[in-house]
Amino acid sequence: MTTLKSRFDQTFLDRQKRRLTELRGQLLGVREGQASEQVSANAAGAGQARASEDDAEKLSTLELQGNLAAVDNVRLSNIARALQKIADGTYGLSDVSGTPIPVERLEASPEALYTVKEQESRDTAR
Repeated sequence: MTTLKSRFDQTFLDRQKRRLTELRGQLLGVREGQASEQVSANAAGAGQARASEDDAEKLSTLELQGNLAAVDNVRLSNIARALQKIADGTYGLSDVSGTPIPVERLEASPEALYTVKEQESRDTAR
């Protein structure tokens, strides 16, 4: 297997790997906290009469949580991909075009897999 030479020094890559690992831990921690809250809320509400407004509010909250969970899933997937790219020596290169992603973007969003222009194009297409 051929190892590619990264355009970044090892110090930068180590820092990004640490940041990605911490970000993954934070996202998973929030997810675990939300699951615990949901179990507590379900247990507390069991057997109590509820108004339809409470049900509507609960549905709205569940929809919002579902949307946030979907965003978190994408971020977790991007984090896993970025960590793999560090291991492969391709970190900082767009998954679409192979174009270098500016270091400023990687500093702001270590899980970035695309240039800003490519990301905007992907977001618009959805």
